[in-house]
Amino acid sequence: MSSLEVTLGALSFSNPVLTASGTFGYGSEFADAVDLDRLGGIVVKGISLQPSDGNPPPRIVETACGMLNSIGLENVGVDDFAANKLPFLKSLSCRCIVNVYGKTVEEYAILAECLDCLDGVDAIELNISCPNVKAGGMAFGVDPAAAAAVVSGARSRTGKHLMVKLSPNVSDITLIAKSVQDAGADSISLINTLAGMAIDINTRRPRLANIIGGLSGPAVKPVALRMVWETARAVEVPVVGIGGIMNAEDALEFLVAGASAVQVGTANFINPSVTMEILDGIEAFLDANGISSVTEIIGSLET
Repeated sequence: MSSLEVTLGALSFSNPVLTASGTFGYGSEFADAVDLDRLGGIVVKGISLQPSDGNPPPRIVETACGMLNSIGLENVGVDDFAANKLPFLKSLSCRCIVNVYGKTVEEYAILAECLDCLDGVDAIELNISCPNVKAGGMAFGVDPAAAAAVVSGARSRTGKHLMVKLSPNVSDITLIAKSVQDAGADSISLINTLAGMAIDINTRRPRLANIIGGLSGPAVKPVALRMVWETARAVEVPVVGIGGIMNAEDALEFLVAGASAVQVGTANFINPSVTMEILDGIEAFLDANGISSVTEIIGSLET
């Protein structure tokens, strides 16, 4: 049997298959479909300081080879998460990574401080694709200085592993990646969704109430794979690949491109047990090719 264990800095994982924030709830929702203890980790739905109802419906639209979502980061808030969601996650043997978002640098810092004292939280993933209300709504993740400010603020309030999730809606992803690395990120995950929209030609109205949403699914995989490869070559911290991973072959492509782990997102909506199939497929590939450890293929792309 090949070893599936991977590390992100000082944090070890039993295998490289994680779930992506916003697609797996708080873990318990998938307990009947997935052996949660087999996962490398669960990245929970994005958490904010206060509960949020998110955007009005309609907020999900199916597209060719993917989906648009404008959920608006609906969540229970950090206090309710700690009291009512974390106890279940603590009962699992897989890693728990808490995705957080804020509207100001200080909100991110406070969230990091709130989570720092919680037993059972192994890492914090900073979603920097959110609008900075003090900069006219510009997303933190599209500006190197703003991205670094978020990471630096959070870093000053927590000793936990900081994973930073990057937006693909930029001209050069490596500039953002380097800025968050220098500000104290322990790892980098990418990509978040691509900005997109859909129109109903009969009503001549947007199909999403918010007009613009985030595109995910198989359609974004080539873009995500390219950005992961570019980022892995540009930074020294570990990279986690996200975007259109539907099966084991997709996951293996990201690992070969330089990702130390992957997050599975949209595929969970289509096939709730897909993470188990991906995990089995990676193991089968390693065994079939006589590869003793999954770490041997990470970053093995020949160009």
